[in-house]
Amino acid sequence: MQLSYDIYHPFVADSGATGPSVVITAGVHGDEYEPMTAAFNLIEKIQGQVKKGKLIIVPVASPDAYRSCSRLGSDGLDLARICPGKADGTGSERAAFRVSSLIKKADYYIDLHTGGKVLNIYPLSGYMLHASPEVLQKQQWMAAAFGLPVVWGTDSALNGRTLSVARDANVPAIYVEYGGGDPFNDTVVEAYVAGCLNILAGLQIIDDTFKLNNPLYWVEDNTPDKGHLQSKMPAPSDGIFIPTVKPGDIVLKGSGWGRIIDLAEKKEWRIETEEEGMVLFQRCTSFVHKNDALGGVLPITKPGKIQIV
Repeated sequence: MQLSYDIYHPFVADSGATGPSVVITAGVHGDEYEPMTAAFNLIEKIQGQVKKGKLIIVPVASPDAYRSCSRLGSDGLDLARICPGKADGTGSERAAFRVSSLIKKADYYIDLHTGGKVLNIYPLSGYMLHASPEVLQKQQWMAAAFGLPVVWGTDSALNGRTLSVARDANVPAIYVEYGGGDPFNDTVVEAYVAGCLNILAGLQIIDDTFKLNNPLYWVEDNTPDKGHLQSKMPAPSDGIFIPTVKPGDIVLKGSGWGRIIDLAEKKEWRIETEEEGMVLFQRCTSFVHKNDALGGVLPITKPGKIQIV
């Protein structure tokens, strides 16, 4: 595919007509390749199609992390933990500043993710439980419109994120997660392009038919840190991780999640689920280090919507 733009700079399509401004980012983490590819494909599809408002797409938000093939930049920083960044900081801090500046001026924001190299995540659209009913309602609409089977609203206290920048600026925002690990998954790319196009159609930025989607599972959980995936189910030891469940499975509290075998110490640990629900994500590396997140459970066992306060 011949690219007619610089992947390290935002693509801007301004219709010149009155309408909302939408910012879409990918590549906040440099090892999440499907979102970046989806952003490229979306740019190609959207050429000449923006009829109202403005669309800004950032296909590689953290160029340094992308070149490093890593979640982190070469400075060791995670763009999604240091927003709003610094104009005169390190490479990751400058990237966070650039992205945050775009988010603050947007009317709507979408952040595309996967589990990167280490996590396999069941398809979800997420948002912060914003204090403003108007912002929250728009986020709920966006999350459902994206068309993934899980919608997940979590507490709004986490800082340093792209979504916390949007929160503070009262910009309706969602993030999406789907898959992770190897090999590359074209299904994720297709779902992300379709989801973005559907939201743009619903906002009347493009002339296309809007599809009203009904998520299979919808959970709003205001428990502190519930949306922080990297802190869930820490591994008790270094070793080989052998899972016995997969994302989408329904599990009971205390049932088997997998095993960790430490060949050097000739020890084995049985990993049990911490709560009843659906397997939302799971570690997809064969070797884990102590305290690595092994996975997490969404507290819902059948289709529907629940709220936890």
